[in-house]
Amino acid sequence: MNFNYRVILKVLGILLLMNGAFMLLCLPFSIYYGGGDMYALLQASGITSLAGLILFLFTKTKTNNDLRKKEGYLIVTLGWLFMSFFGCLPYIFSGAIPDLTNAFFETLSGFSTTGASVLTDVQSMDKGILFWRSLTQWIGGMGIIVLTVAILPLLGIGGMQLFIAEAPGISPDKLAPRIKETAKRLWVIYCGLTALELILLRMGGMTFFDAFNHSLTTMATGGFSTKNASIAYYHDPFIQYVIITFMFLAGTNFTMAYFGFHGQFRKVFKNEEFRFYLTFCIAASVIIGLIIFSLGHDTFEKSIRDALFQVVSLVTTTGFVTHDYTSWTSFITIVFFLLMFAGGSAGSTAGGVKLVRHILLIKNSLQELKRILHPSAIIPVRLNGKAVNRDITFNVLAFIMIYILVMCFGAIAVSAFGIDFNTSLGAVATTLGNIGPGIGAVGPVDNFAHLPNGVKWILSFLMLVGRLELFTVLILFTPYFWKKV
Repeated sequence: MNFNYRVILKVLGILLLMNGAFMLLCLPFSIYYGGGDMYALLQASGITSLAGLILFLFTKTKTNNDLRKKEGYLIVTLGWLFMSFFGCLPYIFSGAIPDLTNAFFETLSGFSTTGASVLTDVQSMDKGILFWRSLTQWIGGMGIIVLTVAILPLLGIGGMQLFIAEAPGISPDKLAPRIKETAKRLWVIYCGLTALELILLRMGGMTFFDAFNHSLTTMATGGFSTKNASIAYYHDPFIQYVIITFMFLAGTNFTMAYFGFHGQFRKVFKNEEFRFYLTFCIAASVIIGLIIFSLGHDTFEKSIRDALFQVVSLVTTTGFVTHDYTSWTSFITIVFFLLMFAGGSAGSTAGGVKLVRHILLIKNSLQELKRILHPSAIIPVRLNGKAVNRDITFNVLAFIMIYILVMCFGAIAVSAFGIDFNTSLGAVATTLGNIGPGIGAVGPVDNFAHLPNGVKWILSFLMLVGRLELFTVLILFTPYFWKKV
């Protein structure tokens, strides 16, 4: 099958034009706070927009604008790479991160909502650049591709294949019959929750700038903060509870959030994944909170709050921290490491494996025990009372297997650079899961600045693979993807 390269370049041009426009949104903060980053932002925006305009005009001639599945996968992967390479220009031009490797790592960490950082003193950064850092996560949270599918039909380009490639979950529930309307409603929910959190954080005493940045990165489940100590900087319980609430909402399937906002709570609580998500977060938080309280961590309320914050932060792959959880005994460190493989709900901004896959894996394993006893019986796996297609079960099994293999090979590749076992495993787990803090020398009070450049490129690849849920990127490395049909 020949690729329609003109439509691929056209979409990439649109993405770069949007990227350049987003950079201009940082200018008010640069001007207001008097930072020296204004010209760097203008220069980066100009170059990005010019590159996008050239690509768009080059493909403006009348051509077949149909997008096929293969082109959808290619556009999404290239889109994330183009956005990240041009998105690192503000860091380079301003001198905040002059090195290309570090600048690309930080940018891709933003767009992939990973939150792994190479910056050691974010509080000293110019406000315009700091806002761009947070904005990359907010853009990547819902997915610039999902935003684009609401615009592409206006240009005569279909968006369904992009939506499938960007959000290849178990079974993407559409809120409306048309994909464009679905994308618009998702963004209304996303923007509305971001604005509500901003208001509540301001009420809690945060400055407007800090509240805005943290609202962007919370709803994106990204975890970039304007403070070196992350949320540990803020000791106000109200602020922490607000962020816990919105991290939880961001990790919830947005279809369930839509139903909840329309008062359809029965639909929400009938959903198995949501019930599991809620129960899992509460149970893990209570158990860990009781353990650290018994160790004399702090008051009972503070122990439960710290445990709840860290559990929700890791399960939703947000990566904010209020405490160094690796200092709470080896047992709790192992528990938190395992939480990195949970992931939030399918159809949320969270990364990771996703809880619905765990549910289906557990159910299928239990059903296999029944099938051994009753080999002739037809015993389907059920989710929300409905039989799950065997193809979906096989997809889940393949995903889990590939996830484990990618993590193993990634850890081996990182350790080849002389990185110790804990750090190699922690760095790979946290970047592949798009979480942020890991264990070892990349724990919650450390960052990734000290790692060799080769390791940062490996971890950058893992961030991209994890953000696009493995198949979208890895399928590009198979020979049959490029084979003409």
